[in-house]
Amino acid sequence: MEFLKSSKRRSFVSELIYILLNVALAVAVLVVVWAIDSPIAAFALVLLSKWRVLAVRPRYWFANVQANLVDIIVGISVVVLLYAASHALAAQIALTVLYVGWLLYIKPRSKRVYIAIQAGTALFLGVTALMTVSYDWFASVVVLFMWLIGYSTARHVLGSYDEAHISFYSLVWGLVMAELGWLAYHWAFAYGLPGVGNIKLSQTAIIALAISFVTERVYTSYVKHGSVRSADVMLPVLLSVSLILVILGFFNNVSIGTS
Repeated sequence: MEFLKSSKRRSFVSELIYILLNVALAVAVLVVVWAIDSPIAAFALVLLSKWRVLAVRPRYWFANVQANLVDIIVGISVVVLLYAASHALAAQIALTVLYVGWLLYIKPRSKRVYIAIQAGTALFLGVTALMTVSYDWFASVVVLFMWLIGYSTARHVLGSYDEAHISFYSLVWGLVMAELGWLAYHWAFAYGLPGVGNIKLSQTAIIALAISFVTERVYTSYVKHGSVRSADVMLPVLLSVSLILVILGFFNNVSIGTS
């Protein structure tokens, strides 16, 4: 009985330490953003929080980095958006709270639905952050980062299935996102939102999330039934296509978005 009580006590203490460390990370990132007029230190803080990725034999480093890319993308994107929201304190605090929610509630989950949410969050935030800062970058760099976001999020989702061709499908989806990134570099729109500083709602991020959602539904239907059933994908397809058509048809003008 004493052993059970001691185990419960250690478990509670460990859980409390875990919560405090993650909250401290999010708050520390916000403080660094406030204190230093450069994202480098905040990027370093996010990367240092992943020290366990390399706390193994070197032959496992590459696999561990791939497994943690989604979390790294979210962390780096939050830093970018925090800097973009400079002088918008409420937006920065809201982003920090959302990051805490990611660290404590979304990231630790292992159910397939949460894995899809994790990948979707990384995709949307990653593309939004990239489009926020890449307006004067070389096109090749934008395409490369879009490929990385597509590859890592696809691999994250496929890893929850018994898929024999994870690397191939992830590379293919990375190529799809890279093509979208190339198009977005030459024809990009973003929508300003009140009270969030220079953060823009990226049209590219919305479109990338919509087509990724449809693709995930198609793949899930095929895995479950051996074929793609219209009942499983019809609603996602209609919602996504309608959203994309509305965005492209009614919101592509300078008075609403910035190109």
